[in-house]
Amino acid sequence: MRQMLTQDYERADGRALRITFAEPESAQRGGLVVLHEAGAVTDTARVLVNSLAAEGWLAVAPHIGSAPGPLAGADVLKATDTTLAWLVDHGVRGDLLGVVGFDLGGTAALVVAARRMLGAAVSVGGYGISTPASDGLPALVDVAAELASPWLGMYGDDGDELLESEVERLREVAAKAEVATNVVRYPGARHRFDEDPEVAEDAWQRTLAWFDAHLR
Repeated sequence: MRQMLTQDYERADGRALRITFAEPESAQRGGLVVLHEAGAVTDTARVLVNSLAAEGWLAVAPHIGSAPGPLAGADVLKATDTTLAWLVDHGVRGDLLGVVGFDLGGTAALVVAARRMLGAAVSVGGYGISTPASDGLPALVDVAAELASPWLGMYGDDGDELLESEVERLREVAAKAEVATNVVRYPGARHRFDEDPEVAEDAWQRTLAWFDAHLR
């Protein structure tokens, strides 16, 4: 696999963004936008970009914000749109574009999937199911029925009965969307699955299978 690169991307219309990306070694299967946790593109985000590229995807993480703190909804959509344009510039067809996010980026990935028509979207964990997690990001139950992109959400409930009921509520609302949706709840797991390798591996395989099914 080629070396992971970070560069500044600027379009003729004035949109500009710093991105970190990795290209697959062989045939390119499509393009995936990786939405990071609050604050910055971390080592976790870089590992995800690298791992997706190893599976054949042109994977790119936009740098949203420059300091720890909430991701603003408008910033997320603007950065995602610019990153999608970068992928198209690099030869990715519109029906082979997807988005994946983890932690607060998982919250953002659902919002993007409700506001943009993409080939597929995946959320790994995330906050803000019943109440907004960040300024400008809606509560997820308020937009899940509007999903315009096939969406997979995976959540640990941390043994919390309230969070368990919130995830089940999200499942019910997402099922009303006119696209394919699936919500997977891992009882007792932490929301990012950091401390449970078996759950993390299952979530990774489900992520790959979702993109395989919808981006082809």
